[in-house]
Amino acid sequence: MNVVFKNVSKHFGVINALNDVSFEIKSGDFVFLVGPSGAGKSSILKLVLHQYHPSSGHIYLDGEDIFLHHKSIVDKLRRNIGVIFQDYQLIADKTIEENIALALDINGVPASEIPARVEKVINQVNLNSRRHLFPSQLSGGELQRSALARALAVEPKLILADEPTGNLDPENSWMLIKLLTDINSQNGTTIIMTTHNMDIIQSLNKRIIAVKNGAIATDSQPVVVDIVKVEKTKFKKKLKRK
Repeated sequence: MNVVFKNVSKHFGVINALNDVSFEIKSGDFVFLVGPSGAGKSSILKLVLHQYHPSSGHIYLDGEDIFLHHKSIVDKLRRNIGVIFQDYQLIADKTIEENIALALDINGVPASEIPARVEKVINQVNLNSRRHLFPSQLSGGELQRSALARALAVEPKLILADEPTGNLDPENSWMLIKLLTDINSQNGTTIIMTTHNMDIIQSLNKRIIAVKNGAIATDSQPVVVDIVKVEKTKFKKKLKRK
């Protein structure tokens, strides 16, 4: 899914959450959204989800201005978005399998298709042995993988991951990141992830949009490595050593 912000501002009374923000995230991109707390990262995600209305400017999902169209069109676009939260937001009195099935039902997936989709995503995140347990019976890593399974079940074109590793230990953080990068590369799913984890940011060659005081501070594209050039340089260094 292609995401475009064009001169977007969001004000809450005298508080300016976002000021004239513009960027484009192309379909299939993996983008880190970084910045200090209160910088405006969450506001950007909530605007994409249509939870906030911009004070000015335009937001386009796959070319559709989501704040100018009829609710039915917006709902259709919204069904193509999966969301992962830092605090998981799983329903406590439902099993993991039931949480996923409920999300599909709310999204309008035919009842006949739900069991197969649940089966697919539970296996994808390796939670088959935990499917009948309740959230209180799972570890943090298992909870976040459950949240990812719920997001994947709707077969999203876009995943918004809001500090998904914030409550996880390093091992589970990297396990989740690997799942997300695999989904991005294999399915072409667009991923926008907010994070403060510099180890993850620095270890992955992904685009980084830094937000500060409600504005885009920097927007760095991933480094494109010329493999041929690198190999030629290595060969020349070997010759010099000889």
